[in-house]
Amino acid sequence: MTVPARYVLLRVLQAVGVLWAAFTISFAVLYLLPADPVQLAVDASPGTPVDAAAVAELQARYGLDKPLWEQYGTAVIHAVRGDLGHSLSTGQTVVEAIGEALPSTLALAGTTLLLAVVFGSALALAASYTQSERLRGLLTALPPVGASMPTFWVGLILLHLFSFQLRLVPAFGGTGFSGTILPAVTLSVPVGAVIAQVLYSNLITTWQQPFVAVAFAKGASRAWVQWRHVLRAAVGPALTIAGVWVGTVLAGSVIVETVFARAGVGRLTQTAVLNQDIPVVQGIVVFSAAVYVLVNLLVDLAYPLLDARVVDGFRGKERALA
Repeated sequence: MTVPARYVLLRVLQAVGVLWAAFTISFAVLYLLPADPVQLAVDASPGTPVDAAAVAELQARYGLDKPLWEQYGTAVIHAVRGDLGHSLSTGQTVVEAIGEALPSTLALAGTTLLLAVVFGSALALAASYTQSERLRGLLTALPPVGASMPTFWVGLILLHLFSFQLRLVPAFGGTGFSGTILPAVTLSVPVGAVIAQVLYSNLITTWQQPFVAVAFAKGASRAWVQWRHVLRAAVGPALTIAGVWVGTVLAGSVIVETVFARAGVGRLTQTAVLNQDIPVVQGIVVFSAAVYVLVNLLVDLAYPLLDARVVDGFRGKERALA
């Protein structure tokens, strides 16, 4: 097996291991620590008459009367088949519930990452390219401000300005582009700020490498050197940060979809937690982990395409361990 093939196989196995660990930990936390989900749902409605036989029938239907190790084994087998169980509140399958909420959240997350990458990269490139110290100082001062602002505060400020004052976009429950752009801008501010900070730091470091002086000696312009040589060598860590922030965007969607009254996975999470609907909560945890693992796997697989030194480094580690 070639070195690139072994690199890909190792990354895929690591991704599967992380996903299995996320499923196991979420199962242990949600099923071991509190109680069984049916009893939690019953306890959530105090004062309501409860038929003990009906509770026992529900526990049997969801397999909660079986030993825990058997519940875990069955859950793993069903999860591999794409079955994450049924909602205790609605009886709907967890996959269907997530599937109904997913398009809105995907539109929000995709627009957020697009805005963050475009504006964060543009800010870092402009700050590293300019030779004006005053302009560079101004541009590099913006990312720390964006990273320090709380997401809910940014959302409320944008709502007040663009919805209540200028009336350009709907305040709550909007759909399509007009209903997505304001929540996406809210989430993209901290993500883009971090991407700009990491990319700018690597660009400045790369500008000081000897190969940059060689490129200038060959007559290349400053713009060509930055685009063709400096950016390609410096983009790796920023790409990693963008992948890591996918999880943060999914977590932030819970707050943003609540502030903007949007339907989506964030709203579904809020409803499931309030109703103590543990199968849905675990399904969302596993789904979020799967998205996070998949995106970071794609980032890892993109590294060798951007920088051949990654495969060389992997080959060196294999030799050191041999």
